[in-house]
Amino acid sequence: MKLHLPWPPKELSPNARVHWAKKSKAAKAYRMQCGLMTKAAKIIVPEIDGRLHLWLTFYPPDKRHRDDDNMIASFKSGRDGIADALGINDCRFITHPWVHTETGGYIKVSITGGPDD
Repeated sequence: MKLHLPWPPKELSPNARVHWAKKSKAAKAYRMQCGLMTKAAKIIVPEIDGRLHLWLTFYPPDKRHRDDDNMIASFKSGRDGIADALGINDCRFITHPWVHTETGGYIKVSITGGPDD
C-alpha cells in the first residue's frame, strides 16, 4: 500500500509559535484531509493482529534543513487520520522515517505487516 499525503501545515511544527486554537484548527483539518485521502485510496490493512510498520518518506517543500523528529511530530495529525480511516488504533504503528534529498512537499506513506523487531 502506498499513499502520497500533503506536507503538514507549518502550524503543526513543534517549532511553530502559534496560538493553541490556530494549531488545533490546523491539526483537525490536516487529520481529516489525511483520513479522507486514505479512504479514497481504498487502503487495506494487512491481516495481522500485531503491530504495523508505517514507512514515511518525507519530501520537503524546499531545501531547508529539517530534523526527522520534527517532521514526525508535525505529521502526528496525519498519522491519526490514517488510523481513523483504517479503523485501527495508531498505537499499532511502528514509524520508520526517511528524509529524501529531493523536494516535493509531500509524504509517501506505506504500511506493511511483519515482525515487531
